[in-house]
Amino acid sequence: MILIVDDDIAVRTSLGLLLKQAGYATKAVGTPEDALRVVQEAAPELVLMDMNYSLETTGQDGLQLLGQVKDVAPQVPVILITGWGSITLAVEGMKAGAAEFVTKPWNNDSLLQTIRTVISLAESTAVHADDELNPTRRQLDRQYNFQRIVGQDAQLLNVLRSVGQVAATDASVLIEGESGTGKELIAEAVHLNSHRRKAPFVKVNLGGISASLFESEMFGHRRGAFTDAKTDRVGRFEMANGGTIFLDEIGELDLGSQVKLLRVLQDRTYEVLGDSRSRSLDIRVICATNRNLAEMVREGRFREDLFYRINLITVRLPALRERPDDVPLLVQHFVQNLRTAYNRPALKVGTRALHWLREQPLPGNIRELKNLVERAVLVSGKDELGPEDFQAQTQRVVVKAAEGELPAVGVMTLDEMEAQMIRKTVDFYAGNLSRVAKALGLSRGALYRRLEKFNIPFDAAQ
Repeated sequence: MILIVDDDIAVRTSLGLLLKQAGYATKAVGTPEDALRVVQEAAPELVLMDMNYSLETTGQDGLQLLGQVKDVAPQVPVILITGWGSITLAVEGMKAGAAEFVTKPWNNDSLLQTIRTVISLAESTAVHADDELNPTRRQLDRQYNFQRIVGQDAQLLNVLRSVGQVAATDASVLIEGESGTGKELIAEAVHLNSHRRKAPFVKVNLGGISASLFESEMFGHRRGAFTDAKTDRVGRFEMANGGTIFLDEIGELDLGSQVKLLRVLQDRTYEVLGDSRSRSLDIRVICATNRNLAEMVREGRFREDLFYRINLITVRLPALRERPDDVPLLVQHFVQNLRTAYNRPALKVGTRALHWLREQPLPGNIRELKNLVERAVLVSGKDELGPEDFQAQTQRVVVKAAEGELPAVGVMTLDEMEAQMIRKTVDFYAGNLSRVAKALGLSRGALYRRLEKFNIPFDAAQ
């Protein structure tokens, strides 16, 4: 049973009809006292409650009721209903234990999706409460699809266990971790283990989209919507509709774009530039960052309401130095792929080399390890690599080429050289992307694709 708490009989009636049509049993009450009595008599499956029950409309009575409900039945999830202008109040409710919040006027489909997500997440948590706290990799692989993720460290396995549990729901997930720890692979694993697995999985690097292009990239545009809009463009949200959208580097998003993103995530609707018709979205949202978003919220650089909207579930990926026993497994995995890619079936890494690699700090994590292994394979030309082959590469990388000289052969890949040149040019022209593109002999579109490819953040285009 879902308990509806609102002092407006029209709201209670509307919500009751909507939920009844969706197959839910409901009970509606108009006062905090009645709500608390119902919860004490028999804990409902979920509470859907307004934040204001007095003329002051400060929301304090709603926060008080939330606290009382959580004291009596802490396991019961609560969804708050508030006006868009009172989202700050809803954030206070989230801090006090609410599972989610929706704004008035609500979108029926979006509200039902939120209710389904919160209920299924609560059920999933209850079902897995007594599960193995330290699962083995074999146990996880029997239950879930984690084929592309290598490792058996206990920290990683607990991350995978959480991923498997929440994947079946539509809960928003925030993946935290240093650069190169595999956040994209975890996002993809959430998608592959969800009911949306056959629908699109769309990846967006928000650090590679300027503020001026945010709406066009994310929502799409109609021909003629602005000066350079020569043809229609399909936005990323439309591409992901029915599936999962992965918003990487969300900490790089400017405050203005954060507001636009929040409205879409809240209402599950958007408008294509040049088209006033509102379109509905049915998506699962996964975000990732290598920044400390909570600290950014305190500093005023990231909206608190958006922060609580995207992190219903937070997953923190350990750095590679925190799981050194996985280094040999990852090296063997990379070597296996290189055997096929370079047609070198005898290729292998010696035991001493594996021990040496295991002891390295590798601040670039898995990405750095992969590049190091591939570089050593290409430069050494040997079938069995020893510690000296990897040591030579790490020593060469830190040696900078003299001004005006190209780096020595084998020190950098073409991609690394291209990324370095683009970074220098962006810095030289102070983020003026028109001048950067001209200096590099690229179109603006080609430049944006490379900025996204190499995860190069930049300010709004000049």
